[in-house]
Amino acid sequence: MTAMGGRSAMPSPGRLGLMEPSARGDLDTLGWSDTAAVDRLWALSRAPDPDLALKALVRIQQAQGDAGWAEIDRLLARDRRFRGRLLATLGSSDALGDHLVAETDAWRLLLEPALPTAAQARDEMLAAVAAQPEPDAGENLLYRAGVSGGEAIGALRVAYRNLLLRLAAQDLAPVVEDEPVLFLPEVGGHLSDLADAALTAALAVALREVLGDDRYTGRLAVIAMGKCGARELNYVSDVDVVFVAEPADNTSARLAGEMMRVGSLAFFEVDAALRPEGKRGAMTRTLESHLAYYERWAKTWEFQALLKARPMTGDLALGADYVAATGPLVWTAAERDDFVTDVQAMRRRVEALVPDGEKDRNLKLGGGGLRDVEFAVQLMQMVHGRADEALRVRSTLEAIDALIAGGYVGRTDGANFHASYEFLRGLEHRLQLQRLARTHLLPDVKDDPAMRWLARAAHVRPEGGSDATAVLRRELRRQRTRVRQLHEKLFYRPLLEAVTRFDKDSLYLQNEAAERQLAALGYAKPQRAVAHIKALGSARGRRGQIQMLILPGLLEHISDTPDPDAGLLNYRRLCDELVDADWFLRLLRDDGVVAERLMHVLGTSEYIADLLMRSPDVIALYSSGASGPKLCEVTSEDVVKGLAASVRRSADPRKAIAVARSHRRAELARIASADLLGLMDVTQVCRALSTMWAAVLDAALEKVMEATSKETGAPAPARMAVIGMGRLGGGELGYGSDADVLFVCDPVEGADESTALRWAQSVADSVRALLGTPSADPPLEVDVGLRPEGKNGPIVRSLASYRAYYRQWAEAWEVQALLRAHAVAGDPELGLQFLHMIDEVRYPAGGVSSDAVREIRRIKARVDAERLPRGADPTTHTKLGRGGLADVEWTVQLLQLRYAHEYPELHRTSTIETLDAIEEAGLLPEDQVAMLKDAWLTATRARNALVLVRGKPVDQLPGAGRELRAIAYAAGWPQDEAVEFLEHYLRVTRRAKGVVLEVFGG
Repeated sequence: MTAMGGRSAMPSPGRLGLMEPSARGDLDTLGWSDTAAVDRLWALSRAPDPDLALKALVRIQQAQGDAGWAEIDRLLARDRRFRGRLLATLGSSDALGDHLVAETDAWRLLLEPALPTAAQARDEMLAAVAAQPEPDAGENLLYRAGVSGGEAIGALRVAYRNLLLRLAAQDLAPVVEDEPVLFLPEVGGHLSDLADAALTAALAVALREVLGDDRYTGRLAVIAMGKCGARELNYVSDVDVVFVAEPADNTSARLAGEMMRVGSLAFFEVDAALRPEGKRGAMTRTLESHLAYYERWAKTWEFQALLKARPMTGDLALGADYVAATGPLVWTAAERDDFVTDVQAMRRRVEALVPDGEKDRNLKLGGGGLRDVEFAVQLMQMVHGRADEALRVRSTLEAIDALIAGGYVGRTDGANFHASYEFLRGLEHRLQLQRLARTHLLPDVKDDPAMRWLARAAHVRPEGGSDATAVLRRELRRQRTRVRQLHEKLFYRPLLEAVTRFDKDSLYLQNEAAERQLAALGYAKPQRAVAHIKALGSARGRRGQIQMLILPGLLEHISDTPDPDAGLLNYRRLCDELVDADWFLRLLRDDGVVAERLMHVLGTSEYIADLLMRSPDVIALYSSGASGPKLCEVTSEDVVKGLAASVRRSADPRKAIAVARSHRRAELARIASADLLGLMDVTQVCRALSTMWAAVLDAALEKVMEATSKETGAPAPARMAVIGMGRLGGGELGYGSDADVLFVCDPVEGADESTALRWAQSVADSVRALLGTPSADPPLEVDVGLRPEGKNGPIVRSLASYRAYYRQWAEAWEVQALLRAHAVAGDPELGLQFLHMIDEVRYPAGGVSSDAVREIRRIKARVDAERLPRGADPTTHTKLGRGGLADVEWTVQLLQLRYAHEYPELHRTSTIETLDAIEEAGLLPEDQVAMLKDAWLTATRARNALVLVRGKPVDQLPGAGRELRAIAYAAGWPQDEAVEFLEHYLRVTRRAKGVVLEVFGG
């Protein structure tokens, strides 16, 4: 032996990876300080955590005594396989080290070359509690323990830990000659066998605890669910079970509950929450009762859980009957009306379970984690397993292989997916073995020692000059990125390539299977969807290549929307419209945010989709800028300036209005997109819509006045202003609102008043005609119905005429209408003069008379009785329904009429701003103001959502169904919470109606 250098030299603690200051002393304690121990030292250095292994060895030596340790040390010196198993186990698992210290004979289990079979494991567990089979048991794995209580639980815990020790040691051992290699599916299978054996013994103890020596005459089957049912269990995992009993009586329930208690104390958490009705349901049911529940009440996730159901212990014949009876139900779940929304809800629930700080560290629930794989694979099974029985397997890895074999997934993609799942599950096993704790959290990437331990425990090898820690970090990023694309890989790429025949060698998915897949993803007309996909993916040249690249991701985003059929159709229409715009597909390819947002919009809003067909440049604003979404970087004021400048450059009024329409169209698309994507709140939306309407009116008025003066060759004989009324005056326009206005003129000095009025009438008529010209855009309806004398009065009046009318003839409803009057276009000075003039009318000294209040209440009662459309539901009509917009606005306006003379802060045209002023003035309690505001905002948001979804003005919310889901989604609610959205609307408006009855009704 050489003194230095070679393998036989005595290595230093540092070279062995020992970092603890006490390491040298510990080596001396073990007698490993000379060259005779060099093989043991180098083996120790290969342990995942040499310090942890060394500390455990010292504790084992102390527990064994001199003679015992001498025997172990001799075996460590001469038996390479034993040495590898023991040191790998001690360096990987603190908990198994504790077990070897406490159970002084347990180390001998690591000498055995083969793992026990399922039957042998069961026999060992039963022997631990001296269990004997029940008489005439047959296939009924029913045993009665000879011991009970704490003695039984202690014995079971030791026996199970011994079995776990043998499996873990072989799993963790370094790969050496003659040492069997355990692959992930084998480990999961062995762990499931151990769980079966453990719960068979737990049931034996339960029989002793519940019945003593009395015979059990019933039948009880324990069904394994989840990972245990699929025989892919983790080292530390809840074991999900369901109980079937004949009869399902108190005795069977007590047996089931006691088995769960014993199992949870001795081995692992035993959970029966997957049973019908969950934790609220009966612990045991008959087979008939199970079937009745699944056929009538079960949700999609419950059928998904049945995918993995397996008879585990107890009466195996009854368990087999259960699986045979419930199995076919799984394959019809995808035909249910609520299948897609249930699936989307499950995905959201999974994502919501992960705290923000753990999303990157959670191997199970984080992005690109295990649940992503399992969810996607199970969904594919449920979709295609109806027609292909080869997919009816329990294990995730077996299912991936079956999907590859059936052509539902490409061979390369499937193999990569398989490998990523095995890699992540392997890391999960190592994390759980460390302390035998149920965990899925990776160490913090900055925690080098923890990452180094995990890399070594997972047999990650250094490469290319990088240490194992760097390799593990890199591999984690690669694997999770690959899994993060699982939906594209599993759902959309094969589907796309199937219908376009892009890669015949790797895929065999036919149109019929593609249609099934699309139907399961929410497409109501899958045949048409296949045609759209084929047309898009088969485009010639560069466009077709880009479409093939981006379509899988786009299809995924579209499938998450309320109406995938409309979304795909709208995308195809948009591509046809922009066939020569190379920037469009490049933008979708290069900016994933734009692609996701655009698909969200196209699958939700017909209103925005139609606007984007004619204003596609807005799509570029879907990307994110330096300070946030570009949709919000543009301001309404900037748009108004651009509109005015563009209109002034057009001499022809018709062309000028066409330019104004173009600006308005783009601005509507921007506002609606920002609204739907949650980037603007409802008051911002209403304000922006009102600003745009006012700008178009102002531009139209200016251009018509200019053109009229040119035609006559004389200057304008009058000034003109447009007064916004109703929602326009309040700055609260919705997508479907008309523009209520008054036209006011004032003759210039020296002009004849009748001539000025005729001229102003001509201008107003031209403005209304130009704006009302039929167009594909949302209509520009200018409504003058609130003018004095209504439909019988002149369209335009002079300022003096308005003053005379309002002072002498104004009725209560006309005074009320003036509360929302605001100058929006034309001569600003004239507009201000008009507002000062009507202030005397709408805010009269001393308030309005009691007769006027009675008249307003009478009119409101008549509106409620006569104006609600025939057949409309008064509880869900957003404008005229109970607690809807009209109720809130009339209540606010009555308070203004009664108190605005006393409280100047009530001199506002906005409903929301006025409510704030009412609260500040103390005219209503804070809670009542909050109810009115909540109702107004809720009804406005719902009304806007109706237009976004349907593409036209609508006031009535629909009942449950696809349309309600779309409207809820457009209003900012998850699709699967459409019913909750409607209940929220009803609750909020009902409360507001109570305030209205109290305040408005007096």
